[in-house]
Amino acid sequence: MTYDTIPWKPGNFSSIVLLAILSTLAACSDSRGGPDQTRPVVTFRVGGAPSPIGMSFAGEVKARHETALSFRVAGKLASRPVELGDTVRKGQLLGSLDAADYKLAVQTARAQLASARAELDFTRADLGRYRELLDQRVISPPEFDRRRTALTAAKERVSALEAQLGQAVNQLDYTELRADRDGVVTAVAAETGQVLAAGQPVVTLARLDDKEVGVDIPEHRIAQIRPGQDVAVTLWADERRLKARIREIAAAADPASRTYRVRATLLEGQDIARLGMTANVWVDANGTDGVAIPLSCVFSPQQQPDSPRVWLVDEAKLTVKSVPVRLGGTLSGERIAVEGLAPGQLVVSAGVQRLAEGQKVRILPDSAGHRP
Repeated sequence: MTYDTIPWKPGNFSSIVLLAILSTLAACSDSRGGPDQTRPVVTFRVGGAPSPIGMSFAGEVKARHETALSFRVAGKLASRPVELGDTVRKGQLLGSLDAADYKLAVQTARAQLASARAELDFTRADLGRYRELLDQRVISPPEFDRRRTALTAAKERVSALEAQLGQAVNQLDYTELRADRDGVVTAVAAETGQVLAAGQPVVTLARLDDKEVGVDIPEHRIAQIRPGQDVAVTLWADERRLKARIREIAAAADPASRTYRVRATLLEGQDIARLGMTANVWVDANGTDGVAIPLSCVFSPQQQPDSPRVWLVDEAKLTVKSVPVRLGGTLSGERIAVEGLAPGQLVVSAGVQRLAEGQKVRILPDSAGHRP
């Protein structure tokens, strides 16, 4: 009997739909594979003796002391004789404001002070005359006390105007911005003709005698770094390893990246490392022993995305099982340092996402020449 001869009934239609669904599920199961299905894999033989795992973090060469300099008074920027990248000396002029109003303030303060001093001289001489009159009993003591009080007021007015004159002179001096140390101009924030507020940055000055590398360390690595720890630094422009030391570790993580800012002071190579250069900081993970394997060997289960694992091959049974590993720093040649494997073990380096626990495998030659 063929399907063409079967009369259509509601029950027959439900049976056909059920058979179609079961066939689809069976096909999907076959395509995804199971523990009994043999899978071809490429393997990697863990070789070499364990060595300390090194972590590397990319960063940038910076000056330890970098200051944004600004005027202490407001005004219009009249000149800025330095440009980005200029090397300056302590006391060198970096910028000046239009000082016309501040010069007038100094002249006004000086004129007021001269007037107050003249009044003080007159009041002092007047008090001397009233003292003679008091001795002759021509005036009363209260009248003499009023003259003495006037002399005291004149003295205090002179003192106040002297302070105002000093303040006016200081403000006139503040219209010139000078370098407070030797260094290099790393940023320019104002142009000639711009009206500036007091404290508005004009140039940024960095010292060249103390350089360091700033890197961002993820949360799970920060416990392996401590202040005063010796590290190595390599520059992208120079492969030499320079000695450095961890100087500072941020107390709190960055709220956006969830990383900790770490600064390593260069102990050598100050003339080689230029500001802004790309650098790598190499840190030994507290002497932990590990081996290097290809990056393709490492995977994370969907249920545990933060638990890296590798497939370990049982060469006698030709089956695989996943084992947890601890990751170190990335190395050249698309390799990564790991902890938890021993030299001589065989791990899967290609096809890791299509395997299951206890699944049989068929080992293929590795394109890099690594065979079981």
